Amino acid sequence: MLQQERLHRIQALLKKLQRLSTERVMNELDISRETARRDIIELEALGVAKRVHGGIVAVDSVAVEAPLHIRNTQYAKEKRAIARAAIQHLQAGQTIFLDAGSTTSILAEELRTISGLTILTNSLQAVFNLTMANNAEQINHEIILLGGRVQQRPQTQGEWVIQEIFRYQADVALLSPVGIHPEYGASSFYTEEAQIAQAMVKQSQRTLILADQSKLGVVSRINYAKPLDIDCVISNVNEKSEIDIAAYQNAFQMFELV
Repeated sequence: MLQQERLHRIQALLKKLQRLSTERVMNELDISRETARRDIIELEALGVAKRVHGGIVAVDSVAVEAPLHIRNTQYAKEKRAIARAAIQHLQAGQTIFLDAGSTTSILAEELRTISGLTILTNSLQAVFNLTMANNAEQINHEIILLGGRVQQRPQTQGEWVIQEIFRYQADVALLSPVGIHPEYGASSFYTEEAQIAQAMVKQSQRTLILADQSKLGVVSRINYAKPLDIDCVISNVNEKSEIDIAAYQNAFQMFELV
């Protein structure tokens, strides 16, 4: 079978299913893994598919974030456990960046249980969660909201936020991406969010990625941190998961499961 015919058949399947594993491509076309791999690379080069861990997805199915109020209800228990694990990596006196994500919003609530941090964030929800203590409670952190434009999403964004980030040198950036992949690293769907996260990575000594299982193997539109840029990924994997844990342990300096 000529490659052009194979590509046409794979595209037809992809249009129908939106996502194909390498195994499925091999079985449907009765080809070797190496041939399937070459065809997948070619489809990505043509712009009709995006490689992800274990196969390909149609470009119009590249991961997009749901609104924050919906994400806050998804995997809430797992995100809480990830946030509590992240706190173990922090020490009093540190300066940290938080981006605007559902898991970092939950982390902001957990940060109220410790003290002595300088917290820089563009997340309005994180600031609210940090400061909604009772009148009798004191805020034990210095909290800095990075100024910028606010539109429909509960966060500041734009060039002003980037400029503000580059005024600071942080000890740790704690980020919640749309997807984390052992080959491609951390990615987000929106350009401005990716640029903010990238700036936070550049201005931090360490980068921690907080990602529940649904984000593992996902590649969104814009990459902002390669695996070598990431010091630790904190995630969860349930017993029924088919995720290749070894791939993540090999790709990242630390892959911590909760």
